[in-house]
Amino acid sequence: MLEARGTGSETGGPGRNAVTERVYTNPDGTVKAELAAERRAAASDAAERRNVDRELVDALMRALHGEGYVIVPELLPREDMERIKAEALPLLHFEGRTEFEGFRTRRVYSVIEKTLALNPLVEHPLILALLDRLFMPNYLLSQLQAIDVLPGEVRQPLHHDDGFYPIPRPRPPIGAAVIWAIDDFTQDNGATQLIPKSHLWGDVQVADIDTDALVPAVMPSGSAVFFLGTLWHCAGPNRSDASRMAATAQYCEPWARQQENYSLAISRQRARLCSETVQGLLGYSMLFPFIGFVNGRDPKRLLA
Repeated sequence: MLEARGTGSETGGPGRNAVTERVYTNPDGTVKAELAAERRAAASDAAERRNVDRELVDALMRALHGEGYVIVPELLPREDMERIKAEALPLLHFEGRTEFEGFRTRRVYSVIEKTLALNPLVEHPLILALLDRLFMPNYLLSQLQAIDVLPGEVRQPLHHDDGFYPIPRPRPPIGAAVIWAIDDFTQDNGATQLIPKSHLWGDVQVADIDTDALVPAVMPSGSAVFFLGTLWHCAGPNRSDASRMAATAQYCEPWARQQENYSLAISRQRARLCSETVQGLLGYSMLFPFIGFVNGRDPKRLLA
């Protein structure tokens, strides 16, 4: 049975009294009722804990459950996007290797090992407040990319982001994603295309999907489109004469495997430079009582 054990570092330093030990499970291994109640309360209080408008979160969640996605315009200033672009652009060297990556699209993986410039996007309070409502506590960052779609790129193959989990549809999402507009997203430069309400579909064949239903996420720089992992979508074709840069962060339930193996991709030294929130998203966290422990204890201790 896993227990939370106090240490001096958790209570202000050596010599201070340790926090009270807490048992998370019943003798039969089930989660204690009070912990389950705390989880429900945490989801309900997500907006307050993140210091964002509860009515806004409620409205976005209604739209999200109804349409499968929601666009939040100008969530960050254009100047912030310009700074992120200046940091990310030098890292975008290679064009895609597959039709899915895009032969005229450049991507950078293991982003946090190379730059911390995208961290504010990963842990934006409004995005986290939405994720708090969707997933169990200590959900994870599944992958993070900076993406530059070059002129002449064709439409990306249709897909839904948590389709690699072998669980039949219809079902609740196992993942969710946010795509940030570093540059303006326009009809011409390949704005992300989405099919409203497709998160409700059962299993379908791509060839049977009506592409006329695709809706472009046209939005100015600093905006974000947030969508469920069950929503069908793709990057649009870039018919303009300029590239379109985006950043995308995907998240998943804390019991699901992440797409990027952050225990190998992001060094412990680099993780120490991140906020506690980002550290937890990378995997220095647990789904109590049994998922994610190291030597029987919370992995965040490895960063002490």
